[in-house]
Amino acid sequence: MLITQLKEKEKILSLVSGKVFIINCQGCKEVHFPEKEAEEFQKELSAEGKVTGILTTDYICNPENMKLRLEKHRKEIDAADMVLIFSCGVGVQTVSEYLEDKKVCAACDTYALPGFQGVTPLEYDCDQCGECYLNITGGICPLTACSKSLVNGQCGGSKDGRCEVDSDMECGWERIYRRLAQVGRLDVLKCPVQIRNYNK
Repeated sequence: MLITQLKEKEKILSLVSGKVFIINCQGCKEVHFPEKEAEEFQKELSAEGKVTGILTTDYICNPENMKLRLEKHRKEIDAADMVLIFSCGVGVQTVSEYLEDKKVCAACDTYALPGFQGVTPLEYDCDQCGECYLNITGGICPLTACSKSLVNGQCGGSKDGRCEVDSDMECGWERIYRRLAQVGRLDVLKCPVQIRNYNK
């Protein structure tokens, strides 16, 4: 189980450039989803004319189901410069994988609680660390995509795009680099990753 908490409003606004399509996941709502805070924030964005559409659904961590839902909103998504997701990290990664050519950002941080997490078939993983890096890594979690959980780039041991710890595994940072290049966001790699606060 998990808790999703909105990022600071200023942080979310710093991500929003141009038009935005919003996705809300309420699948784990019985645990905690900041529904009222998210609604208020989204109303403000809508009032400013920045929102092309809003999709509110449950369990966006189910890839097949989510793919069908996204297709129904394809025109609104295409009209947006980015997709802003109010969900846990697994939901963000699911959407990011499907919308490879679109900037996809997380509006929430995810904190762990013991128990069952969503209905994901475990194609993606979320470390539920409380300080989500998905916005600077193209929607691919470096903590779970990298065997060493490196947050500042790949190690010196990867060869031909494969992980040195597990040669059957693709290097997570190679995937992150390709995704950022695909959406024209390689500039974010110039910014140092925020040092983690382990007191949280």
